Amino acid sequence: MSRQYKVAVAGASGNVGREIIRILEERDFPASEIVPLASSRSAGSKIPYKGGELTVQLLEEYDFKGTDIGLFSPGASVSKIYAPKAAEAGCVVVDNTSFFRMDPEIPLVVPEVNPEAIADYKKRGIIANPNCSTIQMVVALKPIHDAAGIKRVVVDTYQAVSGAGKDAMDELFEQTRSRYATGEEVPPKKFLKPIAFNVLPHIDAFTENGYTKEEMKMINETQKILDPKIRLTATTVRVPVFNGHSEAVNIETERKLTAAEAREILSKAPGITVVDDISKPDYTTPAESSGKDDTFVSRIREDISVDNGLNLWVVSDNLRKGAALNTVQIAEVLIRDHLK
Repeated sequence: MSRQYKVAVAGASGNVGREIIRILEERDFPASEIVPLASSRSAGSKIPYKGGELTVQLLEEYDFKGTDIGLFSPGASVSKIYAPKAAEAGCVVVDNTSFFRMDPEIPLVVPEVNPEAIADYKKRGIIANPNCSTIQMVVALKPIHDAAGIKRVVVDTYQAVSGAGKDAMDELFEQTRSRYATGEEVPPKKFLKPIAFNVLPHIDAFTENGYTKEEMKMINETQKILDPKIRLTATTVRVPVFNGHSEAVNIETERKLTAAEAREILSKAPGITVVDDISKPDYTTPAESSGKDDTFVSRIREDISVDNGLNLWVVSDNLRKGAALNTVQIAEVLIRDHLK
């Protein structure tokens, strides 16, 4: 019988935590036990799993000794405290928050892109999961970079409200319903301005250089995961979509790739589905990506403004590949290659 692993899921009551547990079930992860953990607000609540229910336990009281893997998505301030405690107890942590991503001793991993980096978990017992918008982009960039060398990337994102949590999804719903039902505006709480029937060029706080933290995450994380020499600029935009992030990605390469060559390369790459037929026309939208594991690439075309340029439309379910699925995939590589 193959080895089974005791798995703790921190932040289990949130959108990503619940999705992690669903994916563990879907992929028949070899878990002897799954322990959902959360704050006192959610402790005692139930989460469906394999025809039964799991009871959420209190994170601050949980003893990680004897737990093999911790899948964390409780928020950066909570991971800051409890991920090191879990690692000290011998539990390997895959952390979905932003706190550890740029720590030079902690690997930042997308399994289709840099699975070899997982080996570095031994330094601190923690593996970081990248930002959702970064994950889907580097999945698409990796095969292009391998084939032609990427010099520069310009990306504009169109990010769903689910990336900001359940309260953000509720706010979009309430603002939309109120506009249709009464014509009245529901004042924003989660966002600076109304999100319904609107787009907001503002995700996370602004930094001194004029970029938002979300934009800087995409820049810094891409360089750490893929190649520090890649130059990248980003504009991240919140749009009135419940789930699924979209990105318009412009790439300049060292060596020219035709659109046909890029299409063939991407169609053979792991974790990518190419949907790109202008004769129909056909392309993937965020609604179509919802609930799917792959990153979808469409609108593959040469940039006519530069010699070695490509444009891509990249879409993915931000709660799955952008968070929960990538976390579970890291754990799968971990047990396959390192925790035998």
